[in-house]
Amino acid sequence: MEKELNEKKNDLITRADEVLNNAKAEKRELTEAEAEELAEIRDNVRRIMKTLELKGEFDKMEGHEIELEALPKDETRNEEKERALNEEKAFENYIRGTVTNERATNLTPASNSGGVLIPTTIANKIIKKVYDMSPILARSTKYNVKGKLELPYYDESTQAITVAWATEFQDLESNVGKFTNITLTGYLAGALSLISRSLINNAQFDIVAFVVDRMAYDISRFIENALLNGSGDVTGLSTVSNVVTANSTTSITADELIKAQGKVKDVFQANAIWIMNEQTRTALRQLKSQTGSYLLNEVYDLSSPFKNTLLGKPVYVSDNMSTMSAGKTVIYYGDMTGLATKFSEDINIEVLREKYATQHAYGVVGWLEFDSKIEDPQKISAIKMAGTIPSA
Repeated sequence: MEKELNEKKNDLITRADEVLNNAKAEKRELTEAEAEELAEIRDNVRRIMKTLELKGEFDKMEGHEIELEALPKDETRNEEKERALNEEKAFENYIRGTVTNERATNLTPASNSGGVLIPTTIANKIIKKVYDMSPILARSTKYNVKGKLELPYYDESTQAITVAWATEFQDLESNVGKFTNITLTGYLAGALSLISRSLINNAQFDIVAFVVDRMAYDISRFIENALLNGSGDVTGLSTVSNVVTANSTTSITADELIKAQGKVKDVFQANAIWIMNEQTRTALRQLKSQTGSYLLNEVYDLSSPFKNTLLGKPVYVSDNMSTMSAGKTVIYYGDMTGLATKFSEDINIEVLREKYATQHAYGVVGWLEFDSKIEDPQKISAIKMAGTIPSA
């Protein structure tokens, strides 16, 4: 291939010399046809030279294949870090308007939105932020598959297997529980953040970090609400079967907390947590055990991922949990791996530069497809407030 390209390049250069020499010998300017021919020769020679240059680069890569594979991990991480910085810079330049070509280096053009996909390194940051901000999602059992997902569940309550004393030569009676399926599909959801152009035009403002944090917040709030309360077709924890109903519409007793904790078998207690609203946690601060000790204790270990413990288990606060009012589920307790979460589609993030121009803003839109159901009801319990105040 290289030989043929060089020969073709030389032939083109020879032909160009002939045209120029003829015009010089005849002491005249180039005719229109000759000028067009020379321009075509120039473009063809440039293409050939570029092809040869690229081929040489690929030949060098091939010759250093083993050497590249043997690079130390530190060097590999440096390359990944440099790539991430380049992608962030390209993204920043794009949304600031510095780059007008959607096919600029480090940016992948969107197929149908008129926007630009955020580079992979930035999208990964967004996903990580979602997990950091949503402990319920991080602790759930996650499945990343497309289409429907059937999870078999063995329901012993329908007819448990019975072990009993037997008499020789007499048949055993057969008993078997029922197998049911928990079906996870995928429901489409979207999140939209509007970014002020005034902020974008401020050269001192870290626009990439702002976009990541803002979109992460929107997505995490939406997903967490669906997991805790159920939303649309996603049921999340809303179908929990181990429920303790409080005697009051506005307060919870120590006995009710103990009952909720006791609903979860000891084998699932190791990784159990409490999830509640901040106002509920504040109300529980005054509760004491029979020995006079507060049930809710402060954690002073700075390395601890939580600030309080209740009956020896971590307390996580979420604004998505309901405050104490009639009929509301206000506390979840248990091992949250009992909740199954399925993502059918990776989170896709796009920047819309023109759609919100009349609002002096850019739009950052995120699409995701997920579903969530309780996978193992034994692992999770809840406290629900009374629907009405019981009569005396």
